[in-house]
Amino acid sequence: MYSEQVVLLNEQHQSIGQMAKIDVHHQQTPLHLGFSCYILNSSGQLLITRRALNKKTWAGVWTNSVCGHPAPNELIGDAVIRRSREELGLNISQPKLLIDDYSYWARDASGVVEYEYCPIWVARAISPLALNDDEVIDYQWVNPEFLAKASALTPGVFSPWMVEQVALLQARNLWIG
Repeated sequence: MYSEQVVLLNEQHQSIGQMAKIDVHHQQTPLHLGFSCYILNSSGQLLITRRALNKKTWAGVWTNSVCGHPAPNELIGDAVIRRSREELGLNISQPKLLIDDYSYWARDASGVVEYEYCPIWVARAISPLALNDDEVIDYQWVNPEFLAKASALTPGVFSPWMVEQVALLQARNLWIG
């Protein structure tokens, strides 16, 4: 049986090993490599997704288009494309790196910690969605400015990383709205 592996990192974001994804997230989660991607449609709307209720962390919470973990020796851009297909059944354009120095630590209501070095990417949808309901239970295409306002006014509705990322993208004048 295949066990998805995540890349463990030191504080300088250098690889120091790997661990099964199923084992990495707990109350003492080690720093590991992830990514977040914001996907736009041809009308300039931004895809937000609602995490499946069976997810180990932040179940049922609205978040950015797609998140994930690159496999050992996998380029992050390739992982973005792979997870877009796995989670959303969506083909995307070649992702573009927006921010390469974002990290976060957050604890969800169950006590599980997420601790990631998490570069932020953007891409365009080039096919229809076909959700994997083990990953995503709902989605919306929204105006990016609406999302920026909503995440600032009601942060508890969204994943903590998305709230921070939207604010950071705006502060660096990289917001896609």
